[in-house]
Amino acid sequence: MILGIPPHIIGQYISRLLLVSLNIGAILHESTVYQRRERLSKMTDGSGLGGVYGATIAQINALDGDKLRLGMAALTWISHAERPLRADELGHALAVEPCSTDFNIGNTPSMSTLVSCCQGLIAVDKEASTVRLINFTLQEYLSAHPDIFSRPHSVMVEICLTHLRLQQVKALSPCPSPDTRNTPFLEYCSIYWVFHAKRELSDCARSLALDLLKGNYGQTSTEFLLARVGDWRLSRFGVWFPFSGLHCASFFGINEVVAGLTEMGCYDIDGGDFSGYTPLAWATHNAHEDVVKILLGSEEVNPDKPDNSDKIPLLHAAWSGHEGVLKILLEREEVNLAKPDGRSKTPLSHAAWCGHEGVWKILLERDRVNPDKPDDWGKTPLLHAAIEGHEGVVKIPLDREESIPTSQITAKHHPGMPFVPQEE
Repeated sequence: MILGIPPHIIGQYISRLLLVSLNIGAILHESTVYQRRERLSKMTDGSGLGGVYGATIAQINALDGDKLRLGMAALTWISHAERPLRADELGHALAVEPCSTDFNIGNTPSMSTLVSCCQGLIAVDKEASTVRLINFTLQEYLSAHPDIFSRPHSVMVEICLTHLRLQQVKALSPCPSPDTRNTPFLEYCSIYWVFHAKRELSDCARSLALDLLKGNYGQTSTEFLLARVGDWRLSRFGVWFPFSGLHCASFFGINEVVAGLTEMGCYDIDGGDFSGYTPLAWATHNAHEDVVKILLGSEEVNPDKPDNSDKIPLLHAAWSGHEGVLKILLEREEVNLAKPDGRSKTPLSHAAWCGHEGVWKILLERDRVNPDKPDDWGKTPLLHAAIEGHEGVVKIPLDREESIPTSQITAKHHPGMPFVPQEE
């Protein structure tokens, strides 16, 4: 903090000064007094920013060789990344050579070089240690002019997948909490490559993905992924449990990659991972309907295979409220609608507990469900809905002249009181 001024306030003033500098540069770039006055007029009324940004990007495109590559690549990553990138992450992203298997740390550009190559359009937020665009209006300008970048997401996914295939990444210790200080870009690649792949997937990226995922995803990448999306910590198991490439592709719902991996047949398509989840269970859990269809197209896939908690894929769909996936699973006659989990909670119980009215209706239309079947705590599906205050779910069976057993109404949650769920 300088003279009591918060760092973010200082950053805002620096951004404004740099923006003014860009405008002055654009004014001086004009060749006549009249044109300079016109540019100045647009700057003062706020309508000339687009022209300034366009002129600055034109200056970047006029740079020679590697400076041009670095400038446009840096703008690509900063403007299209799924989250703000730290300076070391951006440096490693720009140092990766597509399709290479080795990383040269000497290829990492300095931030001063990147700021110069970007002609002042980027800045470092020292408080957050991230690199950002000079102003939010620049992001708006870049979004409004997508032709500035060529296939940005395809390029980014190719870089991410190349990074995950590097020898330095493969050499990381398989023990819990490996030292990743020398691979700062690994976390971003492990979690976010798929988000870019789902926007654009080039033939090169698809080949890289199939090559990477034809085996296990890798312990460190799996740790990053599962820590980001849930409370799964593989290190607590003490040993490594498998998370195959097919589990990963099914988890993310990348149709082309799932189809390619199933055709390759490198592993058990119905195998369980560290939690007993099959690829079908992950696809069901995350509502990837097309992937569910692809997996169910194999005779080797058992749609009723339970995980380590005795939950079958149908139960995952009921608990998550994924009606489309539920309907796809129900097309298979062998699916057991009444199969409970390890606590005797059926798919209907989970739908009621979570208040998923659509799933509740779909299941009640089947003959093999019982809204009055109790679980290990003696609670029926209807009682779960009543305790959680899901009035819409309770009304559906009541309209069908069914009711909650009177002996259980005493446990009904009062809507004016906070509810603390029991330990599952």
